[in-house]
Amino acid sequence: MKVYNTLTRQKEELVPITPGEIKMYACGPTVYNFIHIGNARPICVFDVLRRYLEYRGYKVTFVQNFTDIDDKLIKKANEEGVTVAEVAARYIKEYQTDAEGLGVRPATVHPKATENVDEIIRIVKELEDKGYAYAVNGDVYFRTRKDEGYGKLSHQPLEDLESGARIDVSDQKEDPLDFVLWKAAKPGEPAWQSPWGMGRPGWHIECTAMIQKYLGETIDIHCGGQDLIFPHHENEIAQAECCTGHDYVHYWMHNGYINVDNRKMSKSLGNFFTTREVAEKFGYEPIKFMMLQAHYRSPINYSLEVIEQCKAALARLHTCRNNLDFALKSAADAPAEGDDALTAALEGRRKQFIAAMDDDLNTADGIAALFDLARDINTALAAPRGKGYLTAAAALFDELTGVLGLLYNRGGQSIDAEIEALIEQRQAARAAKNWAEADRIRDELKARGVVLEDTPQGVKWSIQK
Repeated sequence: MKVYNTLTRQKEELVPITPGEIKMYACGPTVYNFIHIGNARPICVFDVLRRYLEYRGYKVTFVQNFTDIDDKLIKKANEEGVTVAEVAARYIKEYQTDAEGLGVRPATVHPKATENVDEIIRIVKELEDKGYAYAVNGDVYFRTRKDEGYGKLSHQPLEDLESGARIDVSDQKEDPLDFVLWKAAKPGEPAWQSPWGMGRPGWHIECTAMIQKYLGETIDIHCGGQDLIFPHHENEIAQAECCTGHDYVHYWMHNGYINVDNRKMSKSLGNFFTTREVAEKFGYEPIKFMMLQAHYRSPINYSLEVIEQCKAALARLHTCRNNLDFALKSAADAPAEGDDALTAALEGRRKQFIAAMDDDLNTADGIAALFDLARDINTALAAPRGKGYLTAAAALFDELTGVLGLLYNRGGQSIDAEIEALIEQRQAARAAKNWAEADRIRDELKARGVVLEDTPQGVKWSIQK
């Protein structure tokens, strides 16, 4: 597999530190509000990366943090008259609801910043002892210019970074580009005892501390949104490598932005949407599909037209899979004419899918392979097929959708015994040529949302939405 490494700006063969194992970290949400659709993209994309690596046989240890102490949480808590911990706990639960709705699996570990303050203090103290950090009035800053490699991820010289970055202005910093590792406590804020007095962690240091604690000093893959390259990930590299003297991350992977109606998403423009808001109108799965139908490094555009197209595309996949289930109910054990060739052709679709995903997680082409498979299956189902082919086709379909994390809500449709009895009564009426009774039962079922389709293989039903 090849992945695009932001650090080197080229695709590279993925070679794990430990053969057969991948250590992977993704920056998680700051839990002061519901996640927006921009947040949902890395959550969906890098869940698929993890799934695909496991599909290819790797043992993946995946860590995704929760930032549960931050200026935004403190502001929210003050506005609501509650504690920061209460705000964090509430929105961690809301995140979990959205992640489950999106079919995203929990990480191996979901550490919180507040649970790792001792580790954060240890790293900051070590940086201070090595001369990379300095304390002023209870704050601790990183000496950016002392790190000769600073800027290697964003590929810009220090002068450009300093002039173009949104940098915290402080008269007590030695250099404008220096960034905070530890913040002195302000009245009413949560704080922890440290060598520099009561205070709390800076934002950048928490990820480095959690990576070192849960994954080690050097990891295989670090993921996140493109907006995190500078300053967050640049600062992570600096503090981590100056602390340990080792490489921090071998492969940096960043997803592209999401626009809304071809404009940058912004509250001021009135085009800011939470994942929950969109899901309440269209469901979670179309959001997931939208995140995967373009290459993860490309920008994508959210609009009503796009989400409706995603719903329609998913409907085709659901229909194909339901058609397989229906055909299996009445399929003969013996293979039909042409089944052997159709079964052999399935492997070609699997190889097509793997080739796409091996090329820098190209989910767009992976989905194209899935739709090619669906087209093959729909064509094959024009004639009766044996159980062997149908079972193999269903298994491959489930295999590929499982890697992509799609059709996770399929689970089969259910009808109660009363409706099932009505379908049987209608069949009996048709057999007796009592067409009026058959039509009456059909209309009654339709009123209940059960739509019938008479096929040569029998009666096929679906729930009308």
